[in-house]
Amino acid sequence: MESSAGSSWLVAQFPAPLGGVDAALLGFARALRAVGVGASSERVHAFLRAVDVLGPARRTDVYWAGRLTLCGERDDLERYERVFAAYFGSGEPAAPPIPVAPAIRLRGVARDATGPRTTTRREAEAPPMAALAGSAEVLRHRDFAQLSASERVQLDRLLAAFALRGETRRSARRRSARRGGVDPRRTVRELLRHGGEPARLLRHSRAERPRRVVLLVDVSGSMAPYADALLRFAHAAVRGPRTEVFTIGTRLTRVTRELSHRDPDLAMAAVSAAVPDWRGGTRLGVLLREFLDRWGQRGTARGAVVVVLSDGWERGDPELLAAQMRRLRRLAHRVIWANPRKARPGYAPLAAGMAAALPSVDAFVEGHSLAALESLAAVVRGADRA
Repeated sequence: MESSAGSSWLVAQFPAPLGGVDAALLGFARALRAVGVGASSERVHAFLRAVDVLGPARRTDVYWAGRLTLCGERDDLERYERVFAAYFGSGEPAAPPIPVAPAIRLRGVARDATGPRTTTRREAEAPPMAALAGSAEVLRHRDFAQLSASERVQLDRLLAAFALRGETRRSARRRSARRGGVDPRRTVRELLRHGGEPARLLRHSRAERPRRVVLLVDVSGSMAPYADALLRFAHAAVRGPRTEVFTIGTRLTRVTRELSHRDPDLAMAAVSAAVPDWRGGTRLGVLLREFLDRWGQRGTARGAVVVVLSDGWERGDPELLAAQMRRLRRLAHRVIWANPRKARPGYAPLAAGMAAALPSVDAFVEGHSLAALESLAAVVRGADRA
C-alpha cells in the first residue's frame, strides 16, 4: 500500500523480489513478533495504512505510525524501541513533534492538496527510511557466512533485539482466576471474614510458565562462520527467563554467566576469554555425555527445550552420539537441532554425526540467517505444534 507521491523512487530502492516498501515494513513487523510484540494482522494493516498517509520518507513518521498501531501493551514499548533502532538504524531522534495530534492530521491533508512539502537539510542528508528498511529485509535472508563487515554490524543490532521464550507449560501452582475450580481455602476465609454469611465462590486455576531453554552452541572450526552470530543470538536469549547456554567443541563450557552482561560486545569478550576451544575439533558424543552427567541428569535438561546449534560434524564415535541423543530425548521435553548448512542446495544429512542424531530429534531446522533464527524461536515457543 504505497502512496502515489514518490512511490516510483521508493520502489526503485528495493530489489524486485522484495515487492517494494510494503515488504520492508512487513519485515519490520515480523521482527517485532520475533521479540514478543503482539503485532497482529489487523495491527499490521493499520500500520501500513498509517505509513501510506504520512509517507515513509521521515523517520519520525514511520516511528509513530508503528508505535501507535503495532504496540498493544506497555511492555511492547521497550521492545519496539530496540527493534526500531536495530531495523532502521540510527538517525534523527524519534521524539514526538511539538504540534498536537490535530496539527499532524492537517499536515497530511495539506500535503495532498499542495504537493510535496519542502524538506529540511537534515532530512535531505538522512538516508530514506525505505532504503534502511529494505537493507534490513535483505539482510534477514542472507547467509551469515556471506556477510560483509558493515552487514555484520547491522546484524549484531538486529540480534541484540531478539527474544527467546520456551514453550509454556501448566505449573503445579495455582493462581486466582475468574474461571476454574473452586478455591476452598480462600472461599472459607472469605466466609469467615463475613461472619459466616453467604459469599461468592472464589476460584483458581493453574498458572502457566515457560519451559527452560538450553542452548548447546558448536564453536568448532567447521562452525567458525556462524559461531559469532549464534552466540549473539544466545546472548539475547539469556535475557529471558530460565535459559542456559553451553559451548561445545573439544570441551564443554557453561557460558550463561558470561552472556548475562547487558552489553553484547562485553558479553562476547567474556565468552571469548572463557571458552578455550574456539575453532578446534568436534566431539559431540563425548561432550553430550558430559553435559548429561554433570547438568542434564540433575535437572537442567528435565522437561526443557534443548536446542543444539551445530553442523553435525563428529570426529568421535557416531554410536556414542546416537546413544547420548536417545538419553537426552528421554529427559527433555523437546530436542531441536538447528544446522546452518541445511539451507544449502542439495543438502542431505549424510555426515555420520548428523545421521546418528536425527532419529532422536523432534525438529530439524535451519540456522544460517536471521530469518532462520526467527523460525527457530517460533519452534522453541511451540508454534509448529500449535
